Amino acid sequence: MASDLTQERQQAFALLERLSAEKLRVVRSLLEVIVDDEEELTEKLTLSNAPVDDEPETDVERAAVAQARASLKNSGGKGIPHDEAMQRLGLE
Repeated sequence: MASDLTQERQQAFALLERLSAEKLRVVRSLLEVIVDDEEELTEKLTLSNAPVDDEPETDVERAAVAQARASLKNSGGKGIPHDEAMQRLGLE
């Protein structure tokens, strides 16, 4: 098991050696996010840090939201199960 981890690290280091400086900075940033403790990671990924959507809602968006709300109301507040949604999207 330990040798598997050692081999994984060696392969990762070999790939890192092949990266340009710019790509290496991107990978380093990604690794920092991955190794942050859970609380910090959660904070970085929350929508509370996202910019405010200041674009006006379009007629198409309003219609889509109304359709979604009507669908939820008609289904007793239950959404579509994940498996069914994946099938509808042709992803399963």
